[in-house]
Amino acid sequence: MAQVQGHFDATYKEVQQLLQDFVASGEEVGASVAVNINGRNVVDIWAGYADGDHVHPWEKDTIVNLFSTTKTVTALAALMLIDRGQLDIDANISQYWPEFAANGKQDVKVRHLLSHRSGVSGWDGTMTVEDVCDFEKATSMLAGQAPWWTPGTASGYHSFTWGHLVGELVRRITGNTLKQFVSKEIATPLGADFQLGVLEKDLPRVADLISFTPGGDPPQLEHDSVAAKTLANPSVDPNVANSTVWRNAELGAANGHGNARSVARILSTITLEGEVDGVRLLSPKTVDFIFQEQGYGIDLVVGIPLRFGIGYGITGDGDTIVDDWIPRGRVCYWGGWGGSVVIMDLDRKVTIAYAMNKMDNVGLGSTRTKAYVKAIYQALGVI
Repeated sequence: MAQVQGHFDATYKEVQQLLQDFVASGEEVGASVAVNINGRNVVDIWAGYADGDHVHPWEKDTIVNLFSTTKTVTALAALMLIDRGQLDIDANISQYWPEFAANGKQDVKVRHLLSHRSGVSGWDGTMTVEDVCDFEKATSMLAGQAPWWTPGTASGYHSFTWGHLVGELVRRITGNTLKQFVSKEIATPLGADFQLGVLEKDLPRVADLISFTPGGDPPQLEHDSVAAKTLANPSVDPNVANSTVWRNAELGAANGHGNARSVARILSTITLEGEVDGVRLLSPKTVDFIFQEQGYGIDLVVGIPLRFGIGYGITGDGDTIVDDWIPRGRVCYWGGWGGSVVIMDLDRKVTIAYAMNKMDNVGLGSTRTKAYVKAIYQALGVI
């Protein structure tokens, strides 16, 4: 049986035991968990295998596709431009990207986009995965279409388009692609093993995602609903994340590759008010923007109550999907299809990250995700 590797403070023995038990039972194939408190990793563990055949062990430097946990790094990139005065959250997107003003989008603001309220959560034209991975084509199509609802009035989760839209803003402002910006301005300064897509030299250490077994009837979506147009165009098989076209693409919403250690390293920037080990990416004032609630209610795409600040989900008064496993307060978070997650708890200076290859059919926290997080907070004496 694959044993848990890495280190953990004795207080977090239950977290190590959970990972060991989940791997032993087959509920996990391979995974990593990290907990950073005030800049120090009190948990940095991994176990299992990088492939479904249990041939290649999950190593210290194994990385994996994180699906929408990627958005947390893309949000950081946008916040960095805000911090530098290059991007104004109250400006119209068209100020930086004139073509985006087409078809009634001239008044869509940056804050609308960063809180999934732009009205552009999907594509009008029929899309394939290959089209989504073609950044220029996909982004140009978004610029030309009309919003699907009045921007700013409701959230509609931008499953894929968020990465294209924020990525194009980054490119227009800096001259660098989002992939280049993340590498040069975030991952390299922090020494974090994270990238959009995967460099050729790193392919041998990428864990294959292992798709869930479908169960029950799929949800029935009205053909013309915002949900259907967002989630079914294209309809994505999670195994596509193991393909060359996916790993070569720049998908700021979905194809970030890293592990729990690198994700916790990067996002501790938020937890620690903008600075990690002498590397300052944000000012505390910009971190405060995250917690400006942009809206709360039933999301038009995923059909559940969500509360968005600037760039991240936030906690607060009112039921949301995370109320039973993430404490309220100055806490922000997001997760990816299958179960990966990162939580930035500024009240306690705690950053929690989890990355795995065996997926559950969930968008925000599997039963395993919640078990790890609850065990961590129990060790902290919070719940």
